[in-house]
Amino acid sequence: MSVEHRDDQFEDRLGAALRNAGGTFDVDRAALVAGGESRGRRLRMRRRTAVVSGAAAIALVGVGGALVAPWGGDGTGQRAVGAGGTTVGPGTDSATPTATPTVAASPVSGAQLLRTLKGLLPAGKLSEQRSRGTDSQLGPYAYGVFDDGKGAAALSVSLARIEPGGQQAREIAECPDKAFIPYDDCVTSTLPGGALLRIVKGYEYPDRRVDTKLWTADLVTADGARVAVMEWNAAAEKDAPISRPEPPLDNAQLKALVTAPAWLRAVNALPEPDKDETPPTSSAPAEVESDAITTTLIGLLPKGLTVRGKSRPDIGLGYVVVDDGKGKSFIQVDVQFNQQDLDKELFGEGSGAVTLPDGVKVVVRQGPGDDKGKGLVMRIADVLWPDGSRVAIRAFNSASQITGPTRANPALTLDQLKTIATDSKWLQLQPVPN
Repeated sequence: MSVEHRDDQFEDRLGAALRNAGGTFDVDRAALVAGGESRGRRLRMRRRTAVVSGAAAIALVGVGGALVAPWGGDGTGQRAVGAGGTTVGPGTDSATPTATPTVAASPVSGAQLLRTLKGLLPAGKLSEQRSRGTDSQLGPYAYGVFDDGKGAAALSVSLARIEPGGQQAREIAECPDKAFIPYDDCVTSTLPGGALLRIVKGYEYPDRRVDTKLWTADLVTADGARVAVMEWNAAAEKDAPISRPEPPLDNAQLKALVTAPAWLRAVNALPEPDKDETPPTSSAPAEVESDAITTTLIGLLPKGLTVRGKSRPDIGLGYVVVDDGKGKSFIQVDVQFNQQDLDKELFGEGSGAVTLPDGVKVVVRQGPGDDKGKGLVMRIADVLWPDGSRVAIRAFNSASQITGPTRANPALTLDQLKTIATDSKWLQLQPVPN
């Protein structure tokens, strides 16, 4: 089971917990996922590679952001209904999106947001309506099941205010890494005035066990207004049969919906956001740029492996896809420092750890690479140096962590993983500031 990825089981458990607390979470995952996208990268769970008895823990690490979709077309000419019910003439949504905060802006109710959503949608019926206003601690959103006569489709709009120019905003300019999140198409754009838009045509389930499609348009303005539109080709995001070949809104309609000025007026009623970055602490795990990790990993690979792909810039995580002539194999490495507190928890009694003569502790495991019975195999070597430096390397018998097997076993043996993970070259890497 994954411990940090946009994994459906993780979201299900979190959603259940929030529902038990009285919240309505399932239909508003965009705001929560979007809010944690960058922080999930910088502040990954420190125990994501925890080795447990039996099957090795699966560490599916990657972009946890909402899948969002391509800026395109010239708009639809739909009318836009303001947050207070005021009608905006056709074509006004084509202006550069900006959100200019007003002094003591009046709250916008959930009912107003629903009216806005209904006014912006093409002809059809919107049922199962739910919403929250801008004064809700759980964040504003509008949700419904839309049917244009071609099949029911769940659809939601979430609003938030984020740090202008912060890490969350910058990541909207990037498409997700396909090693972790599957999608068919992704386009990003910087609009006049600095607004960022990303559109991804993806899927609800990263492992594609059900082909429920998820298309989302995600907009962030230069002053930190965020609008996220999510639509499915089913009447619910999960556990509902596919009701139509594709979600109802095409690219032009997504553009018109996500850039409607009414949403930005509603964002003006939200409080200023917290800072993106968490203040550094002496106990925070220091991490390394992925480029340095990947370069070191490639230099330590045994002969006979051809590198077919590698990770893009990130922090703390690097991967390569290799092929020895028997099929592609995904190899991922995490490098962290200041991890002394994990000694007893992950390398103590009962962990199977072996202490080498120089004090380095090593745990190696092999187990299922997923919990879906797809035949994925994962091998892992987890190493802790006496100074708290930690390297965890995982190898899969697949080209990524979300696709099926490409070979019988990973390209690296447990002994090879151990040799790579215990090499002193990892200690020469320089951590980035927290």
